[in-house]
Amino acid sequence: MERYSEYKETGIEWIGEIPNDWTVKKIKHKCSVKARVGWKGLKSDEFLIKGYSYLVTGSDFKRDTVVWEYCYQIDQERYEEDPYIQLQEEDLLITKDGTIGKLAIVKNLDKPACLNSGIFVVRPTEDDFTTKYLFWLLKSKAFSQFNDYTSYGSTIQHLYQNVFVEFWFPFPTLEVQTQIANYLDTKTAEIDNIIAAKKKLIALYEEEKAAVINHAVTKGINPDVNLKPSGVDWLGDIPVNWIVSGLKYVTKEMISGPFGSSLKKETYTKTGYKIYGQEQVIKGDVNYGDYYIAEEKYQEMLRYKVSAKDILISCVGTFGKILQVPTKFQEGIINPRLIKISLNEDRIDPDYLERVLKSKLVFDQLEALSRGGTMGVINLDLLKQLVIPLPPLKEQKPICDFITHEEGRLNNLISKAKQLIVLLTEYRTTLISEVVTGKIKVTA
Repeated sequence: MERYSEYKETGIEWIGEIPNDWTVKKIKHKCSVKARVGWKGLKSDEFLIKGYSYLVTGSDFKRDTVVWEYCYQIDQERYEEDPYIQLQEEDLLITKDGTIGKLAIVKNLDKPACLNSGIFVVRPTEDDFTTKYLFWLLKSKAFSQFNDYTSYGSTIQHLYQNVFVEFWFPFPTLEVQTQIANYLDTKTAEIDNIIAAKKKLIALYEEEKAAVINHAVTKGINPDVNLKPSGVDWLGDIPVNWIVSGLKYVTKEMISGPFGSSLKKETYTKTGYKIYGQEQVIKGDVNYGDYYIAEEKYQEMLRYKVSAKDILISCVGTFGKILQVPTKFQEGIINPRLIKISLNEDRIDPDYLERVLKSKLVFDQLEALSRGGTMGVINLDLLKQLVIPLPPLKEQKPICDFITHEEGRLNNLISKAKQLIVLLTEYRTTLISEVVTGKIKVTA
């Protein structure tokens, strides 16, 4: 892309060189910066659904503007207490607490509005400076690097006014500011549209993956197979040589983890027999985690012993995650947040059951069995009511192989789309910074 003809060095770390006819300014040179400072004991019961004025917080920002219908409101007396934070069209708002640096430009203001705590209103004080250019400056790496430079490694997420107003930034003519703002409005919208399309594509791939699994475990992988009624309304037809079985009839044992009172943290040791919990199941990795119990405690709790090919299910909080225990693992027990299923391998392949338990078929059943509840807990009673389509044992592995192949294909497509999103996001960030600091020249 085109560059300016001549450059000069600014000596400012987060800016570097700028075009010869640009200057540098500080926020305090070109803007007023105001925030709410105290408010005579504003109480929560003064936050109104309908009032005289909007009361804007950072949580009301969406897509770089204020969503007015999200805002609480206040009465006229409270609004008039501080004229400095009464908002105007094209004001720039920036969050200064928590997630600092979230931006919004005030647009479509249909009634008075002012600020709650946590936000600066930044308003140009001279006609040679535009809010839209400042918006892109504060979106750039120059501003994030300034924040890093001035925070001195602090973990406190706060943008101090006396620091913010000292932000040096590149300052071109008003005409160039407008060209830059218009260019970035257009180019970032194009990039955002591509990213949104890729995210939608990823969602479609995920839906296809779920559909592939569900079809394979209910209809098999032979498109020419003859079907018969399953006798279960929500399941529909199944292959003629399949049956419908209760989950409990293909297992040797289903057991919940021990009561919490029998496995207290004071009994944990640094080595010994491993305690398996949600952290291993959620991560899909039996090697994760470092909670153990001693030999004596392990012998007391052999009922909860984990064996190869057991299916572990998280049952509380982050529930419904599934992990099959591999052949190589550390001997140990499950904790109270897991359910362990030991299988009858003469009837069902562990890989097949894992696939079935991860399918929409099972999720829909659990949702129905929980009677429309939030499904915050999966328990043995629910699992014992599950029914699954069951092919002959010799057909189960080919079904798993087919699902693995299709998942690999779709995961590869998902990975490529995600990589492109990362590259586009990086390009967007770099483009903003290069344009606002004059490393790239744009025209109307």
